[in-house]
Parts: sequence; structure tokens; C-alpha cells
Amino acid sequence: MSPAPDERDRIRAAMDRILADTPHNSDGALTIVALAHEAGVPRNALTQRHPDLRNEFYEHVRQRGAAPDVEIRLRKTIVDLKKTIANKNKELDQLRGDVPNLIRVINQLTLENQQLREALAHPSPNVIPLHTRRPIQPSE
Repeated sequence: MSPAPDERDRIRAAMDRILADTPHNSDGALTIVALAHEAGVPRNALTQRHPDLRNEFYEHVRQRGAAPDVEIRLRKTIVDLKKTIANKNKELDQLRGDVPNLIRVINQLTLENQQLREALAHPSPNVIPLHTRRPIQPSE
């Protein structure tokens, strides 16, 4: 499929609008996706057919000194993920510290349970077991 004859002109016009912060058809982000959307062309028009325009756009963005929106968003995501990892590592350390105490409690309860079972199996002679009463059957 061959590009439209005015494709380069539309891309340049879209580039000018985005760089002037006056987009008509996109969110105005300083990205190739927004540029393609603004120009009404597929993204691969910039990545494959017109890489010179793509590079020119990126050069204008660099000259502005502004980081692209995607980069800002990704940097924020990285900071958030690092905080999450730090919190999870702290929680993991806390849980690992709890394991020896829990093992000690389980061993103690297991020993107590074993002693109680032995006491039930061998009652002392001065304890008289109470048998459950059988329900009284009405006489007929």
C-alpha cells in the first residue's frame, strides 16, 4: 500500500501543532503515537516510511528540553514500583522473623496435645469415669 501523496505534509503540520501545544486530533503528548494520530496516519508511517520525520520530531522534543509524557509517566511508575518492592521486602523480612516463634509455639502445642492424649488414654485410678446416660425408653 503506497502512502497518500500529502502524508508528509500532514505529518509536518501535525508536528507543528503538537509542538505548539495546539493539537486538534490527539492528546498532544510528545510521542510518535500522538503525532501519528494527530496527522491521521498509521504509526508505522513514521517508524517505517518516514523515519526522518520521526527523528526530526524527537529532535524538536529534545530541543524543547521537556521530557516526553511517556518518559515522565514511566519514571513515576518506576518510583512507585521501587516503593512497593521496598515495602514488600520489609514485610517479607518481618514474616521471616516470625517463623521461628511460630515453630516454637507449634512444637509446644504439639507436646501439650500429646501429653493430654496420653492422660486421657491412661486415667488415674482415683478418677471414676461418668458414662453417658442412655435415654429412657418409654414402656409400651
